[in-house]
Amino acid sequence: MDTNISPYDLRQLIRKGEFTRNTSGFSQGYVQGNLAIMPKEWANEFLQFCQLNPKPCPIIGMSSNPGDFLLPDLGADLDIRTDIPLYRIYEHGELVKEVSDVKQVWRDDLVTFVLGCSFSFEESLLADGLEVRNITEQVNVPMYRTNIDCKPAGRFSGTTVVSMRPMKPKDAIRAIQICTRFPSVHGAPLHFGNPQDIGISDISQPDFGDAVTIKEGEVPVFWACGVTPQVAIENARPPLCITHSPGYMLVTDIRNSSLAIM
Repeated sequence: MDTNISPYDLRQLIRKGEFTRNTSGFSQGYVQGNLAIMPKEWANEFLQFCQLNPKPCPIIGMSSNPGDFLLPDLGADLDIRTDIPLYRIYEHGELVKEVSDVKQVWRDDLVTFVLGCSFSFEESLLADGLEVRNITEQVNVPMYRTNIDCKPAGRFSGTTVVSMRPMKPKDAIRAIQICTRFPSVHGAPLHFGNPQDIGISDISQPDFGDAVTIKEGEVPVFWACGVTPQVAIENARPPLCITHSPGYMLVTDIRNSSLAIM
């Protein structure tokens, strides 16, 4: 399948159940987003949580009113209930199932948040000649829970989740320079080097996604990750919450270049 497929065409395939894999490397040039949907009585606290933790939770869009499932500011004919390959449904903080659409659980009081995703800056890393190992190996990016605390907001609290890409030290420095220009999609890495320094005991066992090869002479490089809200949701325990399954993102019509700070 052509990885340069347009976001609109990719969303149509997802809606019809004809694209079911993770979205890393697809629709290059366009912003991908993490998802968090919850009842309106929880939405203000979650919004504050994102505002206090912009590195892992950069908001790129949200529904105008509770119950809205079309998000025209993010894409043409974008239906948040059907246009992500795999969703997670949480009840009282517990993951109860993963589904390919959420029409059956949709309610008129649900508020949608779309957060920036690290897949968006991968394009700039590749353009500069840096390898992105999860794309090379055609797997989901590895993601890990850390000991880096988020700032709490109301009932939402937790630690930061990070995504990891292995690089040579000189390439890690270049990646920091590149990603600093993209604060809306997590910005510069939080850490590179010893994973135990941020509470990761076994780099070969990611908490989300897939393990990738770390070659001799490379160091793991860690970016804040939009799966972080899923940890906060586990702690807050709202009666219902819908997220994306890690790596299965919302692909928008927004160009990555529009988010760059020159």
